[in-house]
Amino acid sequence: MLAACGSGAAPAKDQDPGAQLEIWVRKPPGSNTEKTTKELAAKFTERSGVPTHVTALFDDFETKLQQAAAQKQLPDIVINDTAQLGLLVKQGIVREVDRAGIDGQDMLTPASWEAAKGADGKFYGVPNSAQSFALFIRKDWRERLGLSQPRSWADLDALATAFTTKDPDGNGKADTYGYVVPGSTKRGYMSWYLTSFLWAAGGDYFTEKDGKFTPAIASDQAVAAVEWLKAQFCVAKTVVPGAVTMETTQAHPAFETGKGGIYFTGPYNMARFDKNLGADKYEVLPAPPGPSGKSASLAEGENIYLMAGSKNQAGQEKFAEFAISVDGQTIGMAGDTDGNIVRLPVNSRVTLASVRKDTRWDVFDKVYKEVGRYTPAVPDWTPFRQASSDTVNAIVADCGSNPKQQLTKLADTFQQELTKQGAAA
Repeated sequence: MLAACGSGAAPAKDQDPGAQLEIWVRKPPGSNTEKTTKELAAKFTERSGVPTHVTALFDDFETKLQQAAAQKQLPDIVINDTAQLGLLVKQGIVREVDRAGIDGQDMLTPASWEAAKGADGKFYGVPNSAQSFALFIRKDWRERLGLSQPRSWADLDALATAFTTKDPDGNGKADTYGYVVPGSTKRGYMSWYLTSFLWAAGGDYFTEKDGKFTPAIASDQAVAAVEWLKAQFCVAKTVVPGAVTMETTQAHPAFETGKGGIYFTGPYNMARFDKNLGADKYEVLPAPPGPSGKSASLAEGENIYLMAGSKNQAGQEKFAEFAISVDGQTIGMAGDTDGNIVRLPVNSRVTLASVRKDTRWDVFDKVYKEVGRYTPAVPDWTPFRQASSDTVNAIVADCGSNPKQQLTKLADTFQQELTKQGAAA
């Protein structure tokens, strides 16, 4: 059935340019991000005359999308992570995008278009948002303990140890920790968290040559990165308890309620933490260089996916064109509120300062431009992310584990999957 949906830009025979566009966005229902998406859709309808309906879903988003595909009731538009592109293409439920045919495509940054490109060199999404990650650190705790901002991993670990052992909140109880880690295997969270640190350690998931890949996840540098993470769980014990089953929905409160004082996360949390914790209580800093001597950050974002089988393909393209326009990006950025669905604009004509007064966004913009990297351009990243998440989660959850041995097994799994995807060197 999924293959029957097909991809490609050829219009279906039963097209209706006046048909309502069903738009799905991976955001919590009732959230300000849902509100912003509805505002974007309403403004699009006002200007184009094409009716829209927005559905916000968060938990089990991909499962619900597959259920809709099985029932042949796919939405017309899906706004979701760039990392989902390969899976959507594999499942045959997303259309190929004619980049040249998208009005305003030349205003988008080249890096954002790379994140919309499949392993076959074709485009299967229209970029909408970009982001990088930085450290959120309890500034009040750090200053109370008389410590400096971390400039190395050693400094970072020392800060985490102090937050765990020196009662930084001054309540006389041993109830604080250093690192907040969303280490669940669900949606590959543990791999998502590790990636930036893996790269900063000089490790990688693969080596690539001429579009073909060889596993690198068992290299000495990769093993060292995982051993460092394991040590935080098992030796220093500086990680918030329960991290191995923690998703971001549990990690965010762990930081803002004072359980942990160091959280590597995205800019979308600033408005939330300002409200629930207080902007004066924490600071946003780029992660310090790792053992490689370099810093790194996973670069992510969201694409607008034009789903297969739509009765209004012209409307799909018009919506994408409006979303990437200066007006569309400005609406999506939502100022300094927590309603942003555009974190960093992909339209080069939109500047942060023109929309936001909060200069902390500049930290993420600088990190993205200087050290941001997207996930490997394998045909389908999802099984690799999940396999690495499962393995690293198991390593840190078992203090008697052997990282080198388990990562070697993971490399074998990677090799099998690369062969299956036709991407093995």
